[in-house]
Amino acid sequence: MKVLILALISLSTFFINSQVAIAATPSEAEPTLPAPSSRAQTLYKSARDDLLQIRVLLKNGRTQSSVGSGFLIGNSNLVVTNYHVVSQIVMHPENYVGEFVDTNGKRGNVQLLAVDALHDLAIVKVSRHGTGSFNISQQAPTLSQGQYLYSLGNPLDLGFAISEGAYNGVVKRGFYGQLMFTGPINAGMSGGPNITQDGHVAGVNVSKRLDGELVSFLVPVKYVNTLLNEAKQREKQAKATKKIDGIIFKKEVGKQLLKHQNVMLESVLKQALSTKELGDYQVPIRESDQMRCWGNTNDNKDSPYEFSSINCAMESAIFVSNKLRVGQVRIRHENIKATDMGRLRFSALQSDSFQNERFGNDKDINRSPPICNERFVTNGKVPMRAVLCIRAYREFDHLYDFSLLTAAVDQSLVSLQSRLDISGVNYENGLQLSQAFINSFARLDSSPEVAVSK
Repeated sequence: MKVLILALISLSTFFINSQVAIAATPSEAEPTLPAPSSRAQTLYKSARDDLLQIRVLLKNGRTQSSVGSGFLIGNSNLVVTNYHVVSQIVMHPENYVGEFVDTNGKRGNVQLLAVDALHDLAIVKVSRHGTGSFNISQQAPTLSQGQYLYSLGNPLDLGFAISEGAYNGVVKRGFYGQLMFTGPINAGMSGGPNITQDGHVAGVNVSKRLDGELVSFLVPVKYVNTLLNEAKQREKQAKATKKIDGIIFKKEVGKQLLKHQNVMLESVLKQALSTKELGDYQVPIRESDQMRCWGNTNDNKDSPYEFSSINCAMESAIFVSNKLRVGQVRIRHENIKATDMGRLRFSALQSDSFQNERFGNDKDINRSPPICNERFVTNGKVPMRAVLCIRAYREFDHLYDFSLLTAAVDQSLVSLQSRLDISGVNYENGLQLSQAFINSFARLDSSPEVAVSK
């Protein structure tokens, strides 16, 4: 029995959010909700002095490039915000700088101290101190489903504001857990605090669903503590050396992405890929908290062929920059069966579909051009034509994108074409998942294989 080879030896030397919250169980005796309008007004008044807008500017001309929010911790000069708010400074410190603007209009420079791309957090240092409005304790506040929460920030660069909503559990579609906030978080509020009616920080504003009503997400406050400790340590080092090297943050993101790909692949490979029936075949899929599958078919009775498909995808990815999100697995299967087509015409349809697949190009500023290899392979059950393409990340060592395209070649009037895409993995994990994908195909019947010439 032949195994998947695909001439990978030649590649080995090349350097290469429909999120649904799983709500927490409500407590038996939930607190009575406060009158929202008066409470929001009181909270904003007490916290406004420690709210900041975080701006990213082009060094050349100091033109504004992006804006977000942040908040001062205790009486310190350390500010919590989102990683994605300052990602341009992280990825291109030679081109971008940051500044803050407080609710009184005071401005000043910001200095990066720590980043956490996996949880979308960052700590920056500013030239003013907090008044103690936002203190983060080691113990996160206990939340009950339905209780009021309040998000603060600077929405759409219109001015500082507070919005109210309800806590509705923990989202488990990603790998690190986010809180679902049924309230508005608009662009520009990213990085602002979300607090309880008692003023305790519950989380950090991070995102919202564009296809839903008031479905927003928060980074749990427990992740802020770890990053604050790292920032304080780096600040001590900076006082000794009088400098923080901006390049270290990009390297740190690279380390975090390597850590994430192990977490991601463990969830996919911790047990054998499951299979579903599609036409005459069993095809590999993975369904989990992080990955969902959908089916589709053509309903056109006048079509000369029957079409059915399965698509599986992870519903989260790690934000690295506006043009780069890393850490996803996608699986696609398409089964076509001729009903009113001859072999020649059907063969042309198959060939066109296979050749029209795209794997990237040499204009991608984040990844290398794809290096591809094509072979006829078999797992002992289904003979296949297969193409494996690999791309390296330009900024991050040891990270690659893998794309594997296969087409069953054992039937003349039936086509099974499948594709596996893996982003942001190391070389070994990419090969392991590609091999597992190939090995999982099977025929539903006991028809003998068609011999495939090499």
